Amino acid sequence: MRERLLAAEKVKAIEWRDGTLHLLDQRKLPIEEQWLAYGSAAEVARAIRDMVVRGAPAIGIAAAYGLVLGLRARLAEGGDWRAALEADFEVLADSRPTAVNLFWALNRMRERLDHLKPGEDLYPAMEAEAVAIHDSDREANLTMAQFGVDLIRKHMARPQSLLTHCNTGALATGGFGTALGVIRAAHLDGLIERVYADETRPWLQGSRLTAWELAGEGVPVSLNADSAAAHLMKTRSITWVIVGADRITANGDVANKIGTYQLAVNAMHHGVRFMVVAPSSTIDMSLETGDEIIIEERPGHELLEVHGQRFAAEVEAINPVFDVTPADLIDAIVTEKGVVERPDAKKMAELMNRKRLH
Repeated sequence: MRERLLAAEKVKAIEWRDGTLHLLDQRKLPIEEQWLAYGSAAEVARAIRDMVVRGAPAIGIAAAYGLVLGLRARLAEGGDWRAALEADFEVLADSRPTAVNLFWALNRMRERLDHLKPGEDLYPAMEAEAVAIHDSDREANLTMAQFGVDLIRKHMARPQSLLTHCNTGALATGGFGTALGVIRAAHLDGLIERVYADETRPWLQGSRLTAWELAGEGVPVSLNADSAAAHLMKTRSITWVIVGADRITANGDVANKIGTYQLAVNAMHHGVRFMVVAPSSTIDMSLETGDEIIIEERPGHELLEVHGQRFAAEVEAINPVFDVTPADLIDAIVTEKGVVERPDAKKMAELMNRKRLH
């Protein structure tokens, strides 16, 4: 399976070349494939905030490279580079509040900085750490894909219809994808009859990104309005809803793209299994429950306008980017450390205490 997955890696959203971060502008897809180059921490933070790069793992990877760019600039300026670098940590941390991978990556970079060996060359060491974060996410994607396929096959070893929300593929990660990685692997294993992709308002990540990724690989995919999901569960023999996550708390509650919570409620009503796929860096054991997660709200014009042209009435718009799905609505959380079925605080703690992959 691993060899087939590696051969199927066709899309990427992040490249680090010659000391410059290159990001595929996901705001332009699928109409235009445009790569943008970034040379400073502030520019990378802006790219994260403006949705050039999105998806929790990809945001964390981009932030790690952003800090490398910041370090290079601070060293060139001279003086107290360490104090100046704190501003880069801060601007990157402030770019998106909900996705914990961002803070995990920055914390890992800080730990590397704090544990430099005497005489170790600073910039190459930090650059290598950012590359390692990128590579480790790619490896985690491959492992999760296998775990997820095994779980799907365990419950039904024939082609099935699945439903997914937002974009959790190569565009959202450093490699094969999380939830969409499982779906792509299931297709390679002959387990996919059809994928139903929610359009995912208001940024239309399902319409623009997920459908684009799947169609480009020959995966049978149908696009649907978010509000059609319950009807499809009732009428199209869907067996799994498979989604990603931006933060998972110690009890197994999951913050993900707005609309995920209602999918989980509808899935339980219709007897459809619900799978969350995310690397262990998404799990925040410092928060006991999802009630403690800060939910990002973006400007209302994202709901009221299309390409800068207002189409809605003159009203206030409420635009939360994420919601929280309680653990008791989730059948399985799939990570590179293993699978937790029917998650709770005890099972999540056991997962995070594992030293090796299972």
